[in-house]
Amino acid sequence: MDMEKSPSKLMVLEFKEDTALTEMMRLRVSSLKRSGQKRQDGERLLLPYEAVYRLDFPTQELNFSRWYFSLSGHGRVTITGISQHWTPDLTNLMTRQLLEPIGTFWRNSEDPEDSPLKCLEADMQEFGERIAELAKVRKVMYFLFAFKDGAEAANLSCSIEFTPEK
Repeated sequence: MDMEKSPSKLMVLEFKEDTALTEMMRLRVSSLKRSGQKRQDGERLLLPYEAVYRLDFPTQELNFSRWYFSLSGHGRVTITGISQHWTPDLTNLMTRQLLEPIGTFWRNSEDPEDSPLKCLEADMQEFGERIAELAKVRKVMYFLFAFKDGAEAANLSCSIEFTPEK
């Protein structure tokens, strides 16, 4: 389990790509294209530059502390939380299941490679708090990561720090 504990009992959880769910969502898109069918009303299909990630919670009583995010090179990564316990093999992902706010980190192409990543701090704070709130009722949470403007999954490291409530 990717959990690091320091003397202050901080817990750092790493977002991990769920390749099986990503592939299942890609199969749904290709199946619809092959059969000439349209998506269901309100269904959210995976876009080519998106992947499904998961966060596993070893404990449910957490307070959000901060984000750890590194991206080598340039680009934009958008993280959207999924509010439902969601299994694409049983149910399709619906737009209403996507959380607000979304998290966005980026480095523009004209920025030096060693410049800090930019983000909308208020949204990231609220997003982190929302994740901690949802952790109270689940052991796993899923996210859509969108890689744009040159960002690639191989160049990404993303984790979130919590402090246990107890």
